[in-house]
Amino acid sequence: MEPILLYLLLINLFTLIIWGYDKQMAKKNSQRISEMRLLLLVFFGGFLGGILGIVIFRHKIAKRIFILKFTGVAVLQLVLLRFVLRILWE
Repeated sequence: MEPILLYLLLINLFTLIIWGYDKQMAKKNSQRISEMRLLLLVFFGGFLGGILGIVIFRHKIAKRIFILKFTGVAVLQLVLLRFVLRILWE
């Protein structure tokens, strides 16, 4: 498997797990993971894991500002990923 694909698989799996963990902590009113860290996971390749976390756990769907930030970070990440893949495979 290509290293970049393995990385993307792992970061998305990790992002999904973190999203689920944060949802559980929210239910318990316990220490939470900051939105900045969640967005950083998305930025570093965890876009699909973040989407799945939103859908599966219904986490952060009521916070419109977070969804806007998530979308902005995801678009930026996808644009950067396109450039990286273009450089690697040319």
